Amino acid sequence: MIYFDNAATTPLHPEVKAAMTAAMEIFGNPTSVHSFGREARVFIEDQRSLVAGLLHVSPAEIFFTSGGTESLQTVLHGALRDPDIRRVITTPMEHHAVMHNLKHLSPVFQKPVHHVATGKGGVVDLSHLEELLKEPGRSLVVLMHANNETGILLPLTEVAALCTRYGSLFLTDTVQTMGKLNLDLSTGISFAAASAHKFHGPKGAGFLFVNGDCRIEPLILGGGQERNMRSGTENIIGIAGVAKALEVALRDLPETMPHIQSLRDSMLKGITERFPDAVPVTVPDQSLYTILNVGFPAHIAGAMLLYRLDIEGVAVSGGSACTSGVNIKSHVLDAMGIDQDARQHIRFSFSRFNQPDEVSKCLEILASIPRN
Repeated sequence: MIYFDNAATTPLHPEVKAAMTAAMEIFGNPTSVHSFGREARVFIEDQRSLVAGLLHVSPAEIFFTSGGTESLQTVLHGALRDPDIRRVITTPMEHHAVMHNLKHLSPVFQKPVHHVATGKGGVVDLSHLEELLKEPGRSLVVLMHANNETGILLPLTEVAALCTRYGSLFLTDTVQTMGKLNLDLSTGISFAAASAHKFHGPKGAGFLFVNGDCRIEPLILGGGQERNMRSGTENIIGIAGVAKALEVALRDLPETMPHIQSLRDSMLKGITERFPDAVPVTVPDQSLYTILNVGFPAHIAGAMLLYRLDIEGVAVSGGSACTSGVNIKSHVLDAMGIDQDARQHIRFSFSRFNQPDEVSKCLEILASIPRN
């Protein structure tokens, strides 16, 4: 099997597995005052300090959660309840964890949603963003750092600076970029969400960064864990996995980044040589180096290219999903104005564990699939 679906999830790193296994011995409840509880509390705070240090922020600004969806929803619920927030500024290309929540929350809290214009490849138009920010009242800007389907990157520092200039809050979804880029969250970002399973950590574990100057109401109420931001007994094993995964990912980045980028570039080169009528959606010099989205002509495999690749042992994702036999088009590609009837879009996404021979084999398989 060749696994090229790392934007969906990544395999667990051996060092992360070892750290989580060791953490299983820490069974005390972190809220208990006895020695077992104190041991658990010290462990959690050590992991928090590790994560915070890697991201150049204070430990008090890191809150452990179940992952990106919970982190994003916490901020959306908390910020939209703030009477000072007048509107939301986002794009129609955000993850469903943002879009579906905004569809529900906007009418409830009577906060309109405005879409910022995007250019080629889905790049956010900063001039239009500034126009929207100039409107009276405070805004909540919600923009993902790297799109999970196309890889297009947001100019994070510039957006943060604009939001700071106009006194607005900035929530960024860093689920795809955390552990794959050296991020400094101290540069004016208000909130950031991350999921460990995207950088070789465990599923069901992640964290939320909340700038110390920001105050929002919690989403989950109860015992007041995570300094009242996220109630519920802490997932010690998951937290161990989050911290170790981020530590290992950033430690090895000087070696893994060029390796992964070479895989993506080789795949793109091979596809364009073998399929001159294929159209890459990903803009390499403006996108995350782990993702490549390509539109193949519909006549290849009779619109069944994704399934043919699966049969041949190649795991990838499509630009659309099949639910109960009904083909649902990608909202991202639709927002970009791409005709999804004319082409089959395949997302290849790579990790440190992929190798050049897998790219070569995948290209051979692609070339062997019959044309109709």
